[in-house]
Amino acid sequence: MAGTAPPVVFIHGLWLHPTSWAPWQELFEGAGHRTLAPGWPGVAETVELARANPDSIADRGIDDVVEHYAAVIDELPERPVLIGHSFGGMIAQKLLGQDRAAAAIAIDAAQIKGVLPLPLSALRSTFPVFANPANRHRAVSLTAEQFRFAFGNAVAAEESDALYERWTIPAPGKPLFEAAAANFSPHSPAKVDTGNEARGPLLLIMGGRDHTVPEVVTKATLKQYRDSTAVTELVEFADRGHSLTVDSGWREVADACLTWLGKQGLQPDTAL
Repeated sequence: MAGTAPPVVFIHGLWLHPTSWAPWQELFEGAGHRTLAPGWPGVAETVELARANPDSIADRGIDDVVEHYAAVIDELPERPVLIGHSFGGMIAQKLLGQDRAAAAIAIDAAQIKGVLPLPLSALRSTFPVFANPANRHRAVSLTAEQFRFAFGNAVAAEESDALYERWTIPAPGKPLFEAAAANFSPHSPAKVDTGNEARGPLLLIMGGRDHTVPEVVTKATLKQYRDSTAVTELVEFADRGHSLTVDSGWREVADACLTWLGKQGLQPDTAL
């Protein structure tokens, strides 16, 4: 596929608005890709509107989000590259396993079915949701302090607070409850077809200082693909936390994604 530039669909995770992908979109469009960054079903067009109407995204589960992005993909002229962060990374893997994408990049992706490690830092990061079982059907917001631990621990406090003010929105609790119960449910929506050998290439990216998705989770995810001969690779940013797609170091991560796509023949020759 050398010389081609498939469209790129960016998939956000919990607590970040889809417009947080704007710098990535500008970079990838400059590299020759058409880009889209649609929000999850129910997410309002702006951060302010999303904060004002949290009920619009409440009680949306993993399958709802997968179906939503599948419909977006169906409107495209060719299979896109998917780039997802956190739960968006899980969604990207599910869609790749369904052969709906040319390739996928999952950045600090939420745990899929079969991944067993659940470090204490991950439990603390998601405690605002799990503290109340009723949150399964609600949208939950983080405080600046909670965001600092879950996302902004690897950047200065001032930067973490600025990211919180600029990008955070309420998030549905349901996906977290579904992921937590995945290994006890044979038909969990967190299940990914990791054995698909015909799928496109997959890149897993992990932040070595991530509290929400610690590196042990991403390494365990990589092992889930051991029975597939399809390309599956792992890149680590040792000093980065869960905010790595939106903080001041985002360009390093984005450039690594473009470089990897070039190696897969999914970048225009002029961009390599």
